[in-house]
Amino acid sequence: MPLFKLAHQALMSKSVSEKIQLTQQLHTLSLNHKLNYQDYPVEKIVNPGRPKKPKLVRFQSIPQRKQSDKGFISTIHAICHIEFNAINLALDAVYRFQDMPVQFYQDWIKVAFEEAKHFTLLNNYLIELGYQYGDFEAHNGLWKMTVDTDYDVLARMALVPRVLEARGLDVTPKIQKRFKKTKFKAMSDILDVIFADEIGHVKIGNTWFHYLCQQRNIDPLATFDNLVKKHIGSELRGPFNIEARKLANFSKVELDYLQNSAKDYQAKSQPD
Repeated sequence: MPLFKLAHQALMSKSVSEKIQLTQQLHTLSLNHKLNYQDYPVEKIVNPGRPKKPKLVRFQSIPQRKQSDKGFISTIHAICHIEFNAINLALDAVYRFQDMPVQFYQDWIKVAFEEAKHFTLLNNYLIELGYQYGDFEAHNGLWKMTVDTDYDVLARMALVPRVLEARGLDVTPKIQKRFKKTKFKAMSDILDVIFADEIGHVKIGNTWFHYLCQQRNIDPLATFDNLVKKHIGSELRGPFNIEARKLANFSKVELDYLQNSAKDYQAKSQPD
């Protein structure tokens, strides 16, 4: 089966069930080494396949979530939306960057498969609670970074797994603590599954970022710093989950950089 064509088909599918089915098919074909790497036309994708709902709004327009049952359910929906976007993020990496080693595609197909698993766990839980994916408004920040980095696999690996997905490692334990104090304790178990898998996803991003830096004979830390300034424009916010990031193969030098960046961010945020 042609890998890039199938990945593009999954990416552009507007049906949630079809997207998940195609992602699972890709994963099975990858495990059985039944994919071929025939070139497929690459295009800029501003809007990947997604259902009509949820309605997408600006991040600033999302209502603040209250400490109520509906507030916690809207948080579950927000995480479900992140996981849906993450399926598309991984599929786009597979489809777009067609001159990478075979292992790159095996890695990112696995990521897409696991993101689909996370989405399904969360959507099934929403259904148990009388809701479903699409019932709350959502924002498109994750996909925007995907579009912004579509010009270079190095920029993509630097910023999507190592910044956006890694942020999940920082905030998930706090979110779990909040859910443990509510009647939605099952959410904590779902987050355990997601957290363990996300360490692996960030690790994959680290592996390929450093591989590309080595291939191009460029300094990883300076390159990362330049890309952060170019695409994010400010220091990265802490606090950081240092132990989880170590498991995801952030080096001591990188962790020192992050902590210094957070200090600079905090200093600039202080009123004069």
